Amino acid sequence: MEIRTLRYFLAVAREENMTKAAELLHVTQPTLSKTLRALEDELGKKLFTRHSFSIALTEEGMLLRDRAEDLIAMADKIEKEFLSLDNITGGELFLGLAESYQIRYLAKEIRKLKNIYPGLKYHIMSGDTEQVTEKLDKGILDFAVLCDTPDSRKYDYIPFPETDIWGVIMPADAPLAKKKTVHVDDLIGLPLFTSEQGWKNDIGRWCGERLRELHLEGSFRLAYNASMFVREGLGYQLTFENLINTSSESGLVFRPLCPKLETKLFLIWNKYQAFTPIAERFLSQIRRSFAR
Repeated sequence: MEIRTLRYFLAVAREENMTKAAELLHVTQPTLSKTLRALEDELGKKLFTRHSFSIALTEEGMLLRDRAEDLIAMADKIEKEFLSLDNITGGELFLGLAESYQIRYLAKEIRKLKNIYPGLKYHIMSGDTEQVTEKLDKGILDFAVLCDTPDSRKYDYIPFPETDIWGVIMPADAPLAKKKTVHVDDLIGLPLFTSEQGWKNDIGRWCGERLRELHLEGSFRLAYNASMFVREGLGYQLTFENLINTSSESGLVFRPLCPKLETKLFLIWNKYQAFTPIAERFLSQIRRSFAR
């Protein structure tokens, strides 16, 4: 199975039309059709259901699409890494990031690095621990930022300079907004929003067995999306301080949890990982900066 064949397959999967995909790939439609039939024969599975004017993926096709996307991303990254080996003015960095106000530290270091190496390009994906570590383990990312304590058997890591403070985002006119801090008792009976990871780990750690008394109305991987539901009066959001705009014009307020709940942030990478020159320089700079 060739990388070129997988690129052809993904193009057809995206366009859901053989003619359009052939035009984008700059190949003839018969060539594209022949290549995909050969791929189906090689795998022994039907990948597409063909209709009069479109095609759709079968279940086997959807499985291959997910695998092919990772393989193509890895192939592209390898190619860029080798191209950058002799590039003393830049290179490519691939990072997966959790949501945190402390990401500003990372952005500051990338800015410094780009001032020294103007050819630097960086690629950012956001996600929770499961999402970013999956990409890191596959070699698609150079580094990841987690809100969880890393597995020291698999990863090396550096803690960020500060901690993130948990609290509740709510409408400014909510009765609970009159309090300076929020306790477990205050949250009983309220519809709550947070990430599944935060609910199971951090919030569970904060309230212990009383977690069963709280009601998770909905889970969100992106804090901003959850805040839109809060704005509409659908519930209260448990999240880090400074992630959501709570200025006087926003109509929202943040109240910290009591007792105080803090979460550490970590920059991680695979043990024994072979870095490109620019990734090495980035890591050295982070080590110096975060050690201060």
